[in-house]
Amino acid sequence: MTLLKENDNCWCLAHAQKAAFLIDGAAYFSAVADAMEQAKKTIFIAAWDIDSRIALLRGNGIPDDQTDLGAFLNDKVKRTPELHVYILNWDFPMLYVREREWLPILKLGWKTHGRIFYHQDDQHPVGASQHQKLVVIDNQVAFCGGLDLTNSRWDTPEHRLHDPLRTTPEGEPYPPFHDIQMAVQGEAAEKLGQLFTDRWQWATGYSIALPKTASAPPWPENLPPDLLDIQMGISRTLPAYKGRDPVLEVETLYTDGIKAAEKAIYIETQYLTSAKIAGALEDSLSQEQGPDICIVLPRESSGWLEQSTMDSIRARVLKQLSAADDHHRLQVFYPALDDEKTALYVHAKLMIVDDRLALIGSANVSNRSMRFDSECVLAVAAKEDDSVGQAILSLRNRLLAEHLDKPVDGVVKAFARQGAMNQTIASLSESSGRRLQKLSFDQALPVDGAAIVRDHELLDPETPIAFDRMMDRFARNEQGTSRVPQVMKLAGVLLILLSLAAAWRWSPLAEWATRENLAAWAEKIQDQPLSFLIVLGVYVAGGFLMVPVTLLVGVTAMVFDPVMGVLYALSGCLVSALTTFWAGAGLGKQMVRKVAGKKLNHISRQMARQGILTVALIRNIPVAPFSLVNLIAGASHIRLKDYLLGTAAGMLPGILVITIFADRLLHTIQHPGWVNGLIAAALAVVMIAGNIWVTKRLSGKGGKK
Repeated sequence: MTLLKENDNCWCLAHAQKAAFLIDGAAYFSAVADAMEQAKKTIFIAAWDIDSRIALLRGNGIPDDQTDLGAFLNDKVKRTPELHVYILNWDFPMLYVREREWLPILKLGWKTHGRIFYHQDDQHPVGASQHQKLVVIDNQVAFCGGLDLTNSRWDTPEHRLHDPLRTTPEGEPYPPFHDIQMAVQGEAAEKLGQLFTDRWQWATGYSIALPKTASAPPWPENLPPDLLDIQMGISRTLPAYKGRDPVLEVETLYTDGIKAAEKAIYIETQYLTSAKIAGALEDSLSQEQGPDICIVLPRESSGWLEQSTMDSIRARVLKQLSAADDHHRLQVFYPALDDEKTALYVHAKLMIVDDRLALIGSANVSNRSMRFDSECVLAVAAKEDDSVGQAILSLRNRLLAEHLDKPVDGVVKAFARQGAMNQTIASLSESSGRRLQKLSFDQALPVDGAAIVRDHELLDPETPIAFDRMMDRFARNEQGTSRVPQVMKLAGVLLILLSLAAAWRWSPLAEWATRENLAAWAEKIQDQPLSFLIVLGVYVAGGFLMVPVTLLVGVTAMVFDPVMGVLYALSGCLVSALTTFWAGAGLGKQMVRKVAGKKLNHISRQMARQGILTVALIRNIPVAPFSLVNLIAGASHIRLKDYLLGTAAGMLPGILVITIFADRLLHTIQHPGWVNGLIAAALAVVMIAGNIWVTKRLSGKGGKK
């Protein structure tokens, strides 16, 4: 019996005339460029991130500038009179702005041909994302998987440590990167096209009139299919939102596949935090007779924040699975390379069950992907005695051959000798070079976020979380009684602050952040004849680059003495606010609305009604990034005098507190002791309490919900 069930673990079952597995970005970028070059009518792109500057084709030692995505699409539309391109990108928060192309709406929307339509999708719950990664061409050929057409994704299966082609648009090298995509032709592509057009209408309110399909399917010329004439499934994750019921097809398909496994479960995933999937794997491991389970993960997530949250939860999941592995069927690896300092980053989202089921898509094994974000997964299931099972095994062998640095036929022969998957991997493993290295369950973390925030749903949510959920630890419930004693709530926040301080103290930063070094740095700046202008320039540049203003104030406070620190920080904030205010006035209301998103328009209305008071209040709560508030103010009807006075009145108390707190925190880090620690903690309480008070004043709720 097939494992794919329509309206249960699949949205639909669809026929594919051709299907191919694309391993790593070089194969995908080349194939999608070939297919888009053949497009006649439509190109649909749904993305979590997109970068118009990436080179689709790379060769002869340098990326091919002629195939930069934005220029490629623009030129293609100019040469193809009936072609329309629709790009749907996640309306990402400014937290990600330094990792992404600046203002993609300009590069892919306004500066391109009139038949290229770009929209940032904000129609999802707060904190959720549009994570589907789709490209559909002429509604006949489609691509789906873990790869976006964006920065730092291109790589080859060789994953060379120093590949001159593996560079960002700025020419900077990035580490080896592994992912998987799938190409399909036929009805399956039409269904993915329908998925995109439905999503486009949901996000924009406008429907796409699909023209008659082109005659010749735009299948990439150099892409041999792995499968022919098959039935496949398409599964989704969609959160509950605006009257829409949640869709959990991906999670159901994963759990069904794990339950059905007899010999082997092979998983590649960026994260391993899903409680439901962990439970299914635990049940499988507890059985006396069951499948080998091999999980391939990145050695660590990218960035200290993900390491402190997702890796922290992952460690607990792995310990949970290890405790259930009484029959020794679990192996957890990361792909190691020749250089011990560098590991292959696993971004793939794949599960292979026996020779019966292969899942490839955008969904990680995380709570977000299974229940909260918008995801899409393609599923291929074998029937008895058909070629699909051989293609599924071939995919698994190709992946193992890549990670173990062995020829594919060597992996096939090893399976024939050993029989079981984990024994085969052990027989092919080397002690050096490219290999699958066992992942430690007790990795050192910058901060153990899962220990600090006991409610792991706040770190990896399963369901939409309202803004006030984050304030529940400080606000009172409807009966006016505190859910948790206030002292414990504040203690939790202080524990986070002290943990961060401890991480700083016992890291290489401790050697840099000495009073002597900071004093020497400040003296060098002050000795410059234009030192004041240098500081102002840093604030102005930081404003346009969306650097958090609190970070700039904190650094200023630690570099200069308290009096000069307050003067420099306030002046820098005012000049930065003024320049970005003028930028907002120059861009105009419509442009700022597109940059900032509809969610922030209420800030403009508040400013226009109440002026100085509202600006002062907004400056003290995290309602929006400092620079975005400036842009919105410039495009609103607020008077410049009211805006500057409100900014000064609102920023000064915070600057004073941050300056004193930063000075005390730095002193505590360098000279730990009870007195210094209590002073820093007391200042943290003042900061938190003031933030809560101002938030309530602005909302007008007075602490009641």
